[in-house]
Amino acid sequence: MSYEVIKSEMAYKGKFLSVKKDEITLPDGNTAFREVVERGAATAILPVDNMGNIILVRQYRHPFGKMILEVPAGIMEEKEQAYDCAKRELEEETGYKAEELQFVCEMYPTPGFCMEVLYLYIAENLEKGHQNFDEDEFIEVEKYTLEQALDMVSKGEIKDAKTILLLYAYQAQKLKQK
Repeated sequence: MSYEVIKSEMAYKGKFLSVKKDEITLPDGNTAFREVVERGAATAILPVDNMGNIILVRQYRHPFGKMILEVPAGIMEEKEQAYDCAKRELEEETGYKAEELQFVCEMYPTPGFCMEVLYLYIAENLEKGHQNFDEDEFIEVEKYTLEQALDMVSKGEIKDAKTILLLYAYQAQKLKQK
């Protein structure tokens, strides 16, 4: 199928994202409008401490007006590689460092309207480091067993997609090791 952009205009440009409005041709020759959120690539990390506990962060997410429990994550800086971003974000948000990270997958969180790419990792064999929050970040670090975290998913207490995906990926990895 063929889709082609006829016209594209920037509707909004902000600090972390931009929104453009595209007019496209459809396979049947008709045209349609699509709004596209442009946002930089990001990483998300499932940290597992040496006792097997999952480390999650709780932080305010304004679109939902409440504190959300999720894995540490962050936007890649200009020219930064995903692996390096994941290591940086892990330490900044949790105060833990990982010598090695295991790549899980690359995903498109909301491909219907957003071009964000998210790189997911699992971090084990953690060492104590130093937290370094952005000036507008207020993060609480919490630990759970894998079973507790998965139970929180089934009860609707963890709703963040990247966190859910990483928890189930980690569970599958553990099952393969048995």
